Amino acid sequence: MPTVSVKWQKKVFPAVEIDTDQPALVFKVQLYDLTGVHPERQKIMLKGGLLKDDADLRQLGLKDGQRLMLMGTADAIPEAPKESPVFVEDLPEKEQSTAVLGHTAGLVNLGNTCYMNSTLQCLHSVPELRDALRGYSAAGASVMDPLSHTLTVATRDLFKELDSSGRPVAPYRFLTVLRDKYPQFAQQTNAGVYMQQDAEECWTQLIYSLSQGLQASSLYNLPSAALVKELFGIEYQHTTKCIESGESSTDTETVFAMKCHISQEVNHLHEGLKHGLKGEFDKTSQVLGRNALFVKESLINKLPQYLTVQFVRFFWKRESNQKAKILRKVGYPLVLDVLDFCTEELKEKLAEPRKTLFALEEAKAGIKRDEKGKGGAEGVKALETSTLAEHRESEAMDVDSSATSSSVKKADSEAPAAPQVTGLYDLVAVLTHKGRSADSGHYVSWVKQENGKWIEFDDDQPILQREENITNLSGGGDWHMAYICLYKARTVTPV
Repeated sequence: MPTVSVKWQKKVFPAVEIDTDQPALVFKVQLYDLTGVHPERQKIMLKGGLLKDDADLRQLGLKDGQRLMLMGTADAIPEAPKESPVFVEDLPEKEQSTAVLGHTAGLVNLGNTCYMNSTLQCLHSVPELRDALRGYSAAGASVMDPLSHTLTVATRDLFKELDSSGRPVAPYRFLTVLRDKYPQFAQQTNAGVYMQQDAEECWTQLIYSLSQGLQASSLYNLPSAALVKELFGIEYQHTTKCIESGESSTDTETVFAMKCHISQEVNHLHEGLKHGLKGEFDKTSQVLGRNALFVKESLINKLPQYLTVQFVRFFWKRESNQKAKILRKVGYPLVLDVLDFCTEELKEKLAEPRKTLFALEEAKAGIKRDEKGKGGAEGVKALETSTLAEHRESEAMDVDSSATSSSVKKADSEAPAAPQVTGLYDLVAVLTHKGRSADSGHYVSWVKQENGKWIEFDDDQPILQREENITNLSGGGDWHMAYICLYKARTVTPV
């Protein structure tokens, strides 16, 4: 059995025995024990070229004392955990079930309240909102009407219970306060049964109430601002122009959701969003002194941390005197890029963060840039493709949407800098509707948990789902179809 010397970086291993009756891979495993370089990353230089895994060592004519060259990077030495591990049995009794299940509790249906339960589960998935609610106190009553304050407190207490309970939670108090604040949710049939309601209306009203009192004065060292606006607010720049006279005006508006308008030409979310940003209408022209045709075009001037998208599936049908439903299939992605919907000024602001994000994602995936670099549509496609693969490979890892967000630590700073949005968003929650009318049928939420897994919350029944099943909720029949999608921004933190 010959003995050779192996040079690796600045080290030399003078007497390494080679069993020539074994495959070359066995020798690589020996070197892995010595150097920590994984066999897949080893390149062993010898006379005649590189040593291959299936090489016959007996045919290489190795001699005692022959020098071989090893190239490759060793595995990093594992670091000790910064925090001591906490075992399930050491947690408070209320938290043990949640830790074992890997998701929060379900919500009991109190009689046609699935619209409310699904809304709450989606909003509960926003950690920044949960954190702000935990810090909310009676002081908030001074800046909002009493019922909005009471509803905010009820939301805070319910979220707290969802975080700590391993059993289904019955939201009696929240429902009572919601109906006090918004009486439309207390409508009953002639038989005295509470009626099904529109989940989008519940979502909108709850967001509005929370926006009145929750503040974000300490969020990333920003000046005092409404938290809900910072998290969910989309600032539009509207440009209105008269076709005949050419007169135009520009104004801004902040909304909490983008609308995906559905028509025969719309097959994908991107098309529906684009369709909803331009429209025509008649109004009085100041120049012409009469009614004229105006075109209104809207572009995004400021992006939120969380982007809410509503599929406009319901319309009022006079014949049946109810909200009818558009069943058309409209696909939506796991990763949404909204760059096309932004103003030129915003596109310029997003250029550098997007460049940083693509570089970090490519480095993470082990992709080398060519001299010209890549980005744009190719970069987005790579990011979207990698999302599903990452979750398949790391089902038990902490891979929530914040894991797909990229960040660069800012040195020598006492407080974190505000994260910069990139125009790319990861899907974190879907609210679906099953049925033919908004005021009937059944609502369900599909929420991405902190461990990266997707859970279908059918009221008090949490059901584990595979990520590839989430984008199948696109419609086309009587099955559950997406009504509201919640996306979380992929961000970078400036150096």
